[in-house]
Amino acid sequence: MSNHKNVNALTAGGVLISLGIVFGDIGTSPLYTLNAIFKIILGVRDGVVTNPGAITPDVVLGVLSCIIWTLTLQTTIKYVIITLRADNKGEGGIFSLFSLVRKKAKWLVVPAIIGGCALLADGIITPSITVTSAIEGLTSKFDVPVIPIVLTILSMLFIIQQFGTNLVGKLFGPVMFVWFAILGVIGVSFIIKDFSILRALNPYYAMHLLVTNHNAFYILGGVFLCTTGAEALYSDLGHCGRNNIRISWIFVKLTLILNYLGQGVWILQNSGNFMPGAKMNPFFMIVPEQFQIGMVILATMAAIIASQALISGSFTLISEAVRLNLWPKIRIVYPTVSKGQLYVPSINWMLWIGCCGIVLLFKESERMDAAYGLSITIAMLMTTILVSYYLRSRRFPKYSILIFFLTYIVIEGTFLVSNLTKFVHGGWVTVLIGSLLFTIMWSWFVARKIKNRFVKYVEIEDYYQILSELSSDESVPKYSSQLVYLTSANFKTEIESKIIYSIIQKEPKRADVYWLVHVDVMDEPYTMDYKVEFLIPGKLIRIDFRLGFRVEQRVNLLYRKVVEELVKNGEIDITSQYKSLNKHKIAGDFRFVLLEKHLSKFTKLSFYERQIMDYYFILKKLSLSEERSFGLDSSYVDVEKVPLIFVTPDDIELNRLAV
Repeated sequence: MSNHKNVNALTAGGVLISLGIVFGDIGTSPLYTLNAIFKIILGVRDGVVTNPGAITPDVVLGVLSCIIWTLTLQTTIKYVIITLRADNKGEGGIFSLFSLVRKKAKWLVVPAIIGGCALLADGIITPSITVTSAIEGLTSKFDVPVIPIVLTILSMLFIIQQFGTNLVGKLFGPVMFVWFAILGVIGVSFIIKDFSILRALNPYYAMHLLVTNHNAFYILGGVFLCTTGAEALYSDLGHCGRNNIRISWIFVKLTLILNYLGQGVWILQNSGNFMPGAKMNPFFMIVPEQFQIGMVILATMAAIIASQALISGSFTLISEAVRLNLWPKIRIVYPTVSKGQLYVPSINWMLWIGCCGIVLLFKESERMDAAYGLSITIAMLMTTILVSYYLRSRRFPKYSILIFFLTYIVIEGTFLVSNLTKFVHGGWVTVLIGSLLFTIMWSWFVARKIKNRFVKYVEIEDYYQILSELSSDESVPKYSSQLVYLTSANFKTEIESKIIYSIIQKEPKRADVYWLVHVDVMDEPYTMDYKVEFLIPGKLIRIDFRLGFRVEQRVNLLYRKVVEELVKNGEIDITSQYKSLNKHKIAGDFRFVLLEKHLSKFTKLSFYERQIMDYYFILKKLSLSEERSFGLDSSYVDVEKVPLIFVTPDDIELNRLAV
């Protein structure tokens, strides 16, 4: 618990780190938000303004007011004040939240999976649009090939992931502090030219725009871009701590608003010739000419930091999904000893291919905003559902939960529908990516449920005598001194019938000691507990590991650690029973037996279940083997294939004909 409190401790260093890790995505939103909104307002089509004269003081004030109050309602109130309370032993994120509430209702796995897939899709789109927006800043001064530069930067970003980001991460905080400070200063330099822009702080102008402007519904799709990084506030709770995030957000929000207001002044001053696009982005237009190159470099660094945060978040998300049995078992690497530092090769290159594909497909950042926003809106809606259940589990007043739920379902539902209007212009990419990811998570989850339905358990006490006698029966060749099975039985009184079948019938396996190892994934992130039960003293031992959903399941090392402690305490003797080895105190050999299920052609499943299982076994072939996923050395692991459903003669009806 002390570690949990330390995570949430308020420190100057923690605030600086928060700037670098948490706010990269939302901090780069001024690069493209107003550009996207005024493209809609002016009706820009193929470089031609179809709605000239649409920029008026009321429209500019209305847009800025929408942005300010979206940041307030969505980011400040929902995430910074409310959602950060859903603290799972110092960890945040949609799967951490799901772990807190999954026992409240079984169907909550659906919003958790949808939200997780949407965040992964966002991890593909965010690096593409932020890096492209930054590099496009050069086009106002130089004629440079944007796409090759963007692809080079993205490729380098994904290549360095395998070496860990510990060193680079230390630079994130100071760089983002400079970034936000400059955003605020540049914004103020234009605000002082027209203080009337401060009227945008009044929510009246936002309401007036939404009621009177015929493009209001489409404008909201652009407004939402200002808060797309809000989900990261919660996802990075474990890295920075609640109090550090809350304090740093005060500074971040102030500088963002100042910059948006400064851009608003420039737009009012240039309303007659403003053409939203790469060459006239209001973000770069308010930067003094002599600092343009420097600002592009700084914007590129900020974009890389924003991308890095999304990539690291994707790695963490997938590792949690694997532990929660929502994703196939894949290789996860820990490049440094720092907590939370991990690298998932398959996801890294999947994101790289996706990012490069997005850049090559859309070519310009202003065309990417159609795909951007839709995925994160869906993720936010799913978070709203899960947070409502969390508040309910903490016994908040029902009326306050209802107000929270209805308020954000309406707000985010409106944003979702407005973003869906951009479906044909690029939003389909998000839906396609998210849907593909959903089929993987859903199939893996449902297949496990189907498999568990057909697992038959027997009372282990019924086999105590047989196992004891088998262990002492020298007429049976010894299979191993220490024989280990992984069991899914939650209770020590039960065991899968297939394990008994493997030991006694398939090939009688004599051993000095039989071990049953069970892993239980806990709702807390970093739990590492175990319990030992001596079912038959000196003959049958069960170890139950209770591991958090963020703990790597290195069963081999964990099992060895427990055995070493048992030997040290004199609770078990693992000395070989062979006379020639016993007198020299040589330890006996260990062997793991893994039972791998397969579908027999006789299996009775519905069409839907058959499709799910077929897809599951395809994914299983592409994923890590059981021995590698559990950290076992294949040289002392035997894999036995067993059918998912045993077909007995009782299931067959035959008629005997008379001779």
